Amino acid sequence: MKTTLIYLTLIAIICFSCKTKVKTEAEKTEVTSEKVATDNPLIYPEETHFKNLRQVTFGGDNAEAYWSFDDKQIVFQSNYEKWNVGCDQMFLMNADETFNGTVPPMVSTGKGRTTCSYFMPDNKHIIYASTHLADENCPDTPLRKNGKYIWPVYDTFDIFVADLEGNIVKQLTNEKGYDAEPTVSPKGDKIVFTSTRSGDLELYTMNIDGSDVKQITDELGYDGGAFFSPDGTKLIFRSSRPKTEKKIKEYKGLLAEGLVEPTDMELYICNANGSDLRQLTDLGNANWSPFFHPSGKKVLFSSNFEAERGFPFNLYLIDIDGKNLERVTHSETFDAFPVFSNDGKKLAFSSNRNNGGGRDTNLFIAEWQD
Repeated sequence: MKTTLIYLTLIAIICFSCKTKVKTEAEKTEVTSEKVATDNPLIYPEETHFKNLRQVTFGGDNAEAYWSFDDKQIVFQSNYEKWNVGCDQMFLMNADETFNGTVPPMVSTGKGRTTCSYFMPDNKHIIYASTHLADENCPDTPLRKNGKYIWPVYDTFDIFVADLEGNIVKQLTNEKGYDAEPTVSPKGDKIVFTSTRSGDLELYTMNIDGSDVKQITDELGYDGGAFFSPDGTKLIFRSSRPKTEKKIKEYKGLLAEGLVEPTDMELYICNANGSDLRQLTDLGNANWSPFFHPSGKKVLFSSNFEAERGFPFNLYLIDIDGKNLERVTHSETFDAFPVFSNDGKKLAFSSNRNNGGGRDTNLFIAEWQD
């Protein structure tokens, strides 16, 4: 989920627990890719969209790196124990910084567990979800249920606004249940988030001040990880929509325990008010962490649909009409959480590349070329 990092250790779990969608040769999706010579050891030869690539963090699990509206700063979450945290907290960095032996400033409270921070339009405040009001300690993080890989959906998450010194200045949600995964429209007027206030995991929007909350989706299943298009008119998100009686029973049973199983997800797209909802991908396995290309005509996302064992996860581009699927990264482990800068020139993402074969998930920033 956008609220929980899929770490390398969890990917190992997926390889034994997820159901791979097997296709015949005639049914296989054609994925285009090319090769180019590069002297950057972080870039694989097939990764032609990366003009340059640099590593930002060097330890722990780091993800969900989001740009300020002026592209000068980035806020991200990390559980790196050397930064004196027990579970995910929010950290701030200048866009050109690297942290190899240094520690970025924390901009969350250091209490509870946090997720999904995003800059507000003034570049002076951020929003994020946190469990700290219910308990200052890190909540338990279950990884498996009945042999299946799961994500916790903490009903103690609420959404807060904080300044860049870490002071909470406003609480935006106060409903019973899970309120998290907030992102802000590039237009600076709306926030989209996921909530269980209806009894299911649905998308909602609200004004930047928390007013005028509107439900966007209403079909059974986990709708989350939503982002606005560059012009603010559309939403892209991931969803696990159970269809069979067995799947529906399993989904409802897990949700009643505050859990979801994220191994079968597809991408959906709709207008910002929820109209014209349609399924964008039908690839099988887990398709998630989507983000609009700066043109608004394509979506970049992470998927393991080509993997027979549950991994690797790589980044793919697809047109918003579901055509022209293109593989962007060629990792053997995990690439996810892609986010374009507002000027479209750079891409931040998380990867297991260059971690010495360990379990660290680090942040990377690429210079993007179409």
